[in-house]
Amino acid sequence: MAIASKGIEMSKLTVCVLLVLAASVPASLQAGSLRVAFGQVDITPELKGRPVFLAGYGYNRRATGVHDPIMARAVLLDDGQRKIAIIGADLIGVALPDVERIRENLPGVDYAILASSHSHEGPDVIGIWGPNPFTRGVHDDYVTLVVDRISQMVASLEGKLQPATVKFGTAQDEKLLRDSRLPIVYDPVLRALRFQSPETGADIGLLVQWNSHPEAMGPKNTLLTGDFPATTVAELEKMYHCPVVYVSGAVGGLMAPPRGLFYDAQGNELKEGDFAYCEAYGRAVAHLAEAAIDSATPIIVTPFRVAAKRVLIPVENPLYRVARKLGIVKRPVFELADDFETFGRQATMEFRPEEAGVKSEVAVAQLGQLRIACIPGELYPELVYGEFQDPIESNVDFADSPREPTAASVLGDDKWMLFGLANDEVGYIIPKSQWDSKAPYAYDREDRQYGEINSCGPDVAPIVMEALRRCVVELDGEGK
Repeated sequence: MAIASKGIEMSKLTVCVLLVLAASVPASLQAGSLRVAFGQVDITPELKGRPVFLAGYGYNRRATGVHDPIMARAVLLDDGQRKIAIIGADLIGVALPDVERIRENLPGVDYAILASSHSHEGPDVIGIWGPNPFTRGVHDDYVTLVVDRISQMVASLEGKLQPATVKFGTAQDEKLLRDSRLPIVYDPVLRALRFQSPETGADIGLLVQWNSHPEAMGPKNTLLTGDFPATTVAELEKMYHCPVVYVSGAVGGLMAPPRGLFYDAQGNELKEGDFAYCEAYGRAVAHLAEAAIDSATPIIVTPFRVAAKRVLIPVENPLYRVARKLGIVKRPVFELADDFETFGRQATMEFRPEEAGVKSEVAVAQLGQLRIACIPGELYPELVYGEFQDPIESNVDFADSPREPTAASVLGDDKWMLFGLANDEVGYIIPKSQWDSKAPYAYDREDRQYGEINSCGPDVAPIVMEALRRCVVELDGEGK
């Protein structure tokens, strides 16, 4: 009896010790079971009967055919308590109101992230690349098709979930990027997740994030294509025999495929606008991804938590204001308030505030040890690592503005990913200390650099990066 009693006491002690140890481990590191499912859907628009305008560059670029289908690809993740969908689409950028429609169609999914690749060779889904500056360039029923097909595809994944383990890896190569705006700053890091069967080790799927504009085909192409990510995905599917979801990262500033790097068998340089160049670059990105995937190490990605901030982005860009007034861009605007998380009255025909903004969203998805920053536009790489020019270039418009919080400083260690064009497209997100729209211009230029013309205004970066910081503070508070 004495021995049995002692055994019972020891069992109680063991349980108590385990409970104390479990309580001392942050919630973000307490792993649960993970299940995943991958899927894809064709969202190529019909070309018969009416024009399809390609997004990016100028006006009246009409699609004349299809080189490869416009796709949406997704991974659905389930930690046993919550489901999160990550969707990558071959589109210029899907507006938040349309992302919200997808979320409404997915009652079984706790949070959906739609990250557009920002392809300049896919259909306009925003409206500003029509036949002329005064005509909307997208058909609303096509946007509805995108919403419906993506919703149906993600919903179908709930019945296909299977157990998975995850590895996280990175690889970098500055040679695969070109920055056409001073100062020259890159985010040369490709980040990847590798999902595998816990029983067999077979690959279930990949998630790849890279930081370059999908514009290898340039402004003269008129064939619908996913641009270089289409080749990257195809190559990785061949290598690993599994589905691949591709998303873009910090592509602002202006990250693009390089020149003078690819040649044909005769030694002729492959150039922008040629599918041979596009495919060569896509293969190079795939090989960089291969290095990240093959060196990836195990990571705990459960449980799930999400902090999302609805933010009011001031629209100061006069072209954007005109586009909304003409109905070229269709989304509501609200009167500005003292804080960007506070929304004033919605504008109407009778109420037209002088200072107004659009509702957008900044979020951080905490997947166990991994953080995913969701940025609603084209983030400049300076805002990733803090490689700001020092001293600040003379003649910029806001030389005394404070530096924004950076993604790396806010997100913490190296286990993070950054999704650009995530859940919205508000244009370029430019460090305020780099904003330069008034003469005299920085770098002794005779005219301004490209960028500001496709940004809502100089306060976008301070708002987005502060919202990102607040998201992480909220998650850190919950995890204690």
